[in-house]
Amino acid sequence: MSETPTREIGGELEELANAVVRRALDGGADEVALSVGRSQFVEARRRQGKIERLRASTSRGLSLALFADKRFSTHATSVLQRPALERFVDEALAMTRHLHKDPFRGLADPALYGPAECADLELRDPDYEVMTMDQRLELLERLEAAAQQERAADRAGGGSRPELVSVATGVVTQRSASLQLHSNGFRGARSSTVFSLGSSVTVRGEGERRPSDHAWAARCRRADLPDVAEVGQEACRRALGRVGARKIESGRMALVVENRAASRLLGALLAPLSGSSLQQKRSCLEGKLGESIASPLLNVVDDPFIRGGLGSRTYDGDGLAARRRSIIEAGVLREYLIDVYYGRKLDLQPTGAGTSNLTLEGGEGDLMALLAPVQRGVLVTSFLGGNANPATGDFSFGIVGQRIDSGKLTQPVGEMNITGNTCELWRRLEAVAADAYADSAWRLPSLRFGDVQFSGA
Repeated sequence: MSETPTREIGGELEELANAVVRRALDGGADEVALSVGRSQFVEARRRQGKIERLRASTSRGLSLALFADKRFSTHATSVLQRPALERFVDEALAMTRHLHKDPFRGLADPALYGPAECADLELRDPDYEVMTMDQRLELLERLEAAAQQERAADRAGGGSRPELVSVATGVVTQRSASLQLHSNGFRGARSSTVFSLGSSVTVRGEGERRPSDHAWAARCRRADLPDVAEVGQEACRRALGRVGARKIESGRMALVVENRAASRLLGALLAPLSGSSLQQKRSCLEGKLGESIASPLLNVVDDPFIRGGLGSRTYDGDGLAARRRSIIEAGVLREYLIDVYYGRKLDLQPTGAGTSNLTLEGGEGDLMALLAPVQRGVLVTSFLGGNANPATGDFSFGIVGQRIDSGKLTQPVGEMNITGNTCELWRRLEAVAADAYADSAWRLPSLRFGDVQFSGA
């Protein structure tokens, strides 16, 4: 049975946390928010058959937010002995008194606070300690062998794909537990584990070019990780698929975005929804609540209660109760992303600043189904550089991918950009797949857009 988050923190750290809050209040703070936690991190990396890095670390830390006479400051320390913490609090209070006043700073209304525990979200693997370093090293070997075997299988089948220049593999595990306390009554505890593994492959391309790509997987529980061989093989296939990438002719054509790359485009759409963008007049979506801003196919849901979800939670950084919410429903904007501070500045009820597990609902089929009707277009497998302006919605992103002709992938593509306006792009959304990417808190599917501007040759 997994321990509760409270037991994971331990009585000593909780006692220290309560003592820090009391000292800050006794020293003149009006309100105090504190977070204390501990974490364990293990990393193993291998390159070309040799161990490149073995690292293990444990850490403890405390962060403190002080509200005193309408002044606000944040501080952090990893020295958690009581005498040192007392000096830390006293010095933090002294510094806070020199700051300018900000009447909008303060803790949330206690009526908005969420449940104290995240224990039932299955964020922690009870068998975390069972995994040994030898098992981690074995995973590295299997990842590398899978990449090598993928290339060998292509050769055996009569293929002429180039040699592998290097194969780098990694396994990272992390366990963490934290306690969040607010002086006006909030207390929240959370513990989680994350197991991740992956491979990065570099191949010999044309001339001096060395195309590379990777595959990576991450889960809260080790048993939920995909097959190791599949991860290594995918990394090799992706790297080999970049050989010969070149520009194609510029023009407007279909854009298909692979699930693991879709977050770049959705991020550009959600950035103007933040409280800071709205308050600072840097949002192209100001005043659009309740209006259509995208295709009716777009349904963006923030779901913090997915069991084992990498973004799952019962409360946010302000202590607000997490809730399942529709941010965009059938293309209509339903909610902004507003924290407590900007809620006060905007005179709006806070909705929660960040997101948890983002999903797009209503999708059908897989990536191949999205490609089938495309006569001319590009499948984007990753974005390289670029930017998006939340004030205007204009964007320009570098892309890597594959050309699509009559529903088939025909040519690796690189050194190209897509440009346009975020809202206009999402109005051109033509299809949403049902292949959500599970290795991120943004569990997005593959997408297809029509009539997008590509700049290349």
